Amino acid sequence: MHDLSLHLVSIEAFCIRVPVKMPIKVAFGTFRDRPMVLLRVVDDHGAEGWGEVWANWPASGAEHRARLSIDLGERMVGKHFDSPEQLFRQLSQELEVLVLQTLEVGPIAQVLAGIDIACWDLVARRANKPLHRMISQRDAQQVPVYVTGINPDQPEVFAAARQAEGFRSFKLKTGFGHDLDVRNLQAMREALGPSVELTCDSNQNLDLPAAKAFVKAIAPLKLAWFEEPLRVDAPASEWEELSKFSSTPLAGGENFHNEQFDQALDGSVLHVIQPDITKWGGVSGNAQVARRAVAAGKRYCPHYFGGGVSLLASLHVLAAVGGEGVLEFDAHPNLGREAVVGELLPVRDGSVPVPTGPGLGAVPDLSQLAGHQTWTGRVKA
Repeated sequence: MHDLSLHLVSIEAFCIRVPVKMPIKVAFGTFRDRPMVLLRVVDDHGAEGWGEVWANWPASGAEHRARLSIDLGERMVGKHFDSPEQLFRQLSQELEVLVLQTLEVGPIAQVLAGIDIACWDLVARRANKPLHRMISQRDAQQVPVYVTGINPDQPEVFAAARQAEGFRSFKLKTGFGHDLDVRNLQAMREALGPSVELTCDSNQNLDLPAAKAFVKAIAPLKLAWFEEPLRVDAPASEWEELSKFSSTPLAGGENFHNEQFDQALDGSVLHVIQPDITKWGGVSGNAQVARRAVAAGKRYCPHYFGGGVSLLASLHVLAAVGGEGVLEFDAHPNLGREAVVGELLPVRDGSVPVPTGPGLGAVPDLSQLAGHQTWTGRVKA
């Protein structure tokens, strides 16, 4: 049995913002820099762990989340917890009234997720075990990945270049107009070939009639899934109608939390479940969702669009639970990823190796990020 207990003596937050050369376009906006909030926790024996808080949009929210991490960290340092999961459940319950008071349901959930990731990294490093072996005894050596963040401007060119680098699965951002979206998917299918896994993501951009017209138009392309075609809060009847109408499986989950996962896992509408480990749940919540998804015969494909810590944490959970899932992988230049992962995850024939080092398998190189830090803070017992 591994020792999962925690007695944290400090929590540090690092807010980082890196400009990008080529803006990344999605249906709800354009990314002109890549913000990232890193957390470092230290226990009373000097062991440390690293986490990441979701902060990719809007960029101006990153500093708020970093400061919030320190404010909420005051509730944790100097106290004993039996495990990261116990800390996550206890703090989630304690903060329910604060969520109601502030309506900060997202930032608070994201800070808790980042702290949970850091605590799991800490206990795994202390045990000298890779994180996925703390979650299960499954012996995973590699996980499949897919390219994400593909812009609507000649996506077939970008995707073909990534295919040459070893990728075998691709997701296009849609929601830029029916004709352009269909044209782009047709061009990608033609450029990449019939056997490549191709998917798309509309980021909740369509209403039901538009979604039905779109799935009819793309049916011949045989996509592996259509992600977030409707608003997450659209009536269940609309999701059910679209699911029955569409020959393309529906996907979602990055904007779910708590009981929304229960509904998705118990229902038949979504075939692909995609929680984001830094948006809600951290390792504790996502591992539970992942196990249930695999048991229900659904694909667990964790959502990712952040820095290197969240990528590694997502990878370890997927490696621990197995199934037919595939890991979202941002192929754009991203210093927030590269300063953590480095050369740890080479893509070969559509897969990357599972890190074998303790914890996440890597730690952030803060020297690479020093010129991009916009705020740092620390709370200690």
